[in-house]
Amino acid sequence: MSDGSSILLESARTYLARGYAVIPVPARKKIPVLKGWTDLRLSEGDLPAYFNGTGNIGVLLGEPSGWLVDVDLDCEEAVALAPKFLPPTGAMSGRPGKPASHWWYICEGIKTRKHQDPVSKKMIVELRSTGAQTVVGPSIHPSGEPYDPLDGEPAVVDAGELAAAVAALAEAVTEARHGRKERPHSQPGALGAPPFQAGDAVLRRAAAYLDRIPPAISGSGGHSQTYAAATAMVHGFGLDPEAAFSMLWDRYNPRCEPPWSERELRHKVTDAASKPHDRPHGWLRDARPAEASDVDLSEFNPERRHGPAERPRSERPPDPGPFPDHLLRVPGFIEQVMAFNLATATRPQPVLALAAAICLQAVLAARKVRDERGNRTNVYCVGVAPSGAGKDNARKVNKNILFAADLVEHEGNEDLASDAGLVTAVEAEPAVLFQIDEFGRFLRTIGDPKKAPHLFNVLTALMKLYSSADTVFRGKAYADKKRNKVVDQPCVSVYGTTVPEHFFESLTADSLSDGFIARLLVFESAETPARQRATALSVPEPLKQAAEWWGAQQPGGNLFKEHPKPIVVETTPQAGEVFDALASTVDAELGKPDETGRSLWARAEEKACRLALIYACSANAEKPVIDADAARWACDLSSYLTRRMLYIAHEWVADGVFDARQKRVVRVVRKAGGKISRSELCRKTQWLTQRERQEVIDNLLETQQLRQEEESSSTRPKVVYALA
Repeated sequence: MSDGSSILLESARTYLARGYAVIPVPARKKIPVLKGWTDLRLSEGDLPAYFNGTGNIGVLLGEPSGWLVDVDLDCEEAVALAPKFLPPTGAMSGRPGKPASHWWYICEGIKTRKHQDPVSKKMIVELRSTGAQTVVGPSIHPSGEPYDPLDGEPAVVDAGELAAAVAALAEAVTEARHGRKERPHSQPGALGAPPFQAGDAVLRRAAAYLDRIPPAISGSGGHSQTYAAATAMVHGFGLDPEAAFSMLWDRYNPRCEPPWSERELRHKVTDAASKPHDRPHGWLRDARPAEASDVDLSEFNPERRHGPAERPRSERPPDPGPFPDHLLRVPGFIEQVMAFNLATATRPQPVLALAAAICLQAVLAARKVRDERGNRTNVYCVGVAPSGAGKDNARKVNKNILFAADLVEHEGNEDLASDAGLVTAVEAEPAVLFQIDEFGRFLRTIGDPKKAPHLFNVLTALMKLYSSADTVFRGKAYADKKRNKVVDQPCVSVYGTTVPEHFFESLTADSLSDGFIARLLVFESAETPARQRATALSVPEPLKQAAEWWGAQQPGGNLFKEHPKPIVVETTPQAGEVFDALASTVDAELGKPDETGRSLWARAEEKACRLALIYACSANAEKPVIDADAARWACDLSSYLTRRMLYIAHEWVADGVFDARQKRVVRVVRKAGGKISRSELCRKTQWLTQRERQEVIDNLLETQQLRQEEESSSTRPKVVYALA
């Protein structure tokens, strides 16, 4: 054995003795190439087989190494500023060209976080934890410089403290490069109260109160928790929305798991500021300090303030806001499909790319895996975006990947002519993905037996297939027994695309109550992205190989096609706790009198289970496990999409002709920015007669959905209507 290989092996033994999990990395490389390296756990007896020549040593971070984490300082400014922001630690390393560029800590439960320059998109600082690794000495950097060995004792720090420190360091580097970002001012507080410019004493009290509010944890009511914190700032302490946002962004958001994006957090503050409250504006600000010392969020959370029986059926559900950024990342296959999608799209649509990639992974794993409860991967997803916003590319990417992997039989016809045609297609290939354009128009047609009686039963067939993935599906009964076929465990997925108007107009009270809409996962992208000069690319080889690998799996052996025996994917206890939290939320929602809410929430946990199974297959195809990360992502996504659909249903689904007219007028006012002149409203509602229009306006004023105002003009006062 050469001296080099001996040093490498002894170093690996030293790291292992300290409780650090080590993995082999090719010589002068920073990234491991060994398949399944994140799951590799080497014992001392294994080391000689892996460290027996030239090569580098990587240390697995996070849970495998007793929660050893690495703060990787990727730029000179971060290295220079780190001592001012990061907690002191006894373990720092680097290399001659970048000394002290890695700060090591023991930090239980923290997750990997990356902070990039908002302009160049280059990395500023990266907090690496479970799922990541760092190369350590005596390894050699690609430049030829030796890495420092990982010596010394890493400091033990709190997860919230370290996450906040790293975020503050990244912000300081960004300000040093580009100057302090000026945040646009929001509209002042609710109930017509003037903005309150808080003094230092009030800000200190508000900060102390906020610091005692528990952080928002994904999968455990994070939306309501953050909304309550925002309401405490804008209502309780009377802060103007900009001051409230700054307070939440600096002191509260770093503690949340995961932190909210700036857009998401601003939406929470704006939403909290616009909602009325039953306590006086600024009551915490005006109270004696002793009275405002205890944190009681029931005063701010409307779901806790009102019991199920007190909540009016007509109450407008809160808008959960834009699609959360942290839900866009699903590691492994889905992430790679999305990257290929966005690289080849003329108008990149991350939300639609996610929806389509979920469906692709769903059909690849169809009939091959199930969770412990028997859930399969079949999902019905809908991508909603304006005309010309780039809806087509996601469907093309799925088609091209299946074609490249010689799995075209798993893509069904793009047009469903009848329920008989649908069932015939499933009998021929039980694991199938139907990709349907103009899905909203399709729903409007098949939902009305008068328009297309031959299509009306397609909805019924889709609903039956959705629930038959863990059993057998029987089609129509014929006198000729040879025509009666049974499909064992069909796994049908749907990816439809549509413009908002066509889809939302297809929603009816019946379609919501009968359960079909509740089975859908509706992904919205309200924006039309900027055009990019995309290059036509062939399907990347890793994507092709991953799809081929799934195509080759046949659990059940030679009888797989007729009678599959799906592999059972384990659910960890931590994931089970996340699912239990969602189940509690669902139970609470089912206790409310709103029938629309009941039908939508009834499917939320089932959809979360299917999504978590898809996540697990994407993250690790060979050894899928539904862990806490998979469960949190799936429960957050299912909960967000359910809340968003509730909001949409309230805006679009009507209880009759008059209610439909009212909702349409309200949408006109909202689209105009929340306020519109009488003359402009008349011009945009020409589909109403003068009498019908006046009846609608009078009722909206009487029910306080609109308010009437007058604005001065050069001639006579102008009548305007504003959303109340």
